[in-house]
Amino acid sequence: MAGIVNYVKESFEELRTNVTWTSWSEVQRLTIVVAIFSILFSLAIWGVDTAFSKLLGLVYDVVAGQV
Repeated sequence: MAGIVNYVKESFEELRTNVTWTSWSEVQRLTIVVAIFSILFSLAIWGVDTAFSKLLGLVYDVVAGQV
C-alpha cells in the first residue's frame, strides 16, 4: 500500500514541476477547433448515412418490385 501512496505523491509532484502546461488562451483556441471539427465530421457522417439509407431504400424497392 505504501508503494501506491508513494507513486501517487511522485506523480503529482511530476505534474506540478516537470509538465509544461498549455496557456489558457491556447486551450480555448484548440477547444474551439476540436468542437468545430467534431460538428463538421458528425454532419459528414450523417450525410453519408442518409445517402446510403436512401440508396438502399431505392434498391430494396426495385428488388421488391421484381419479385
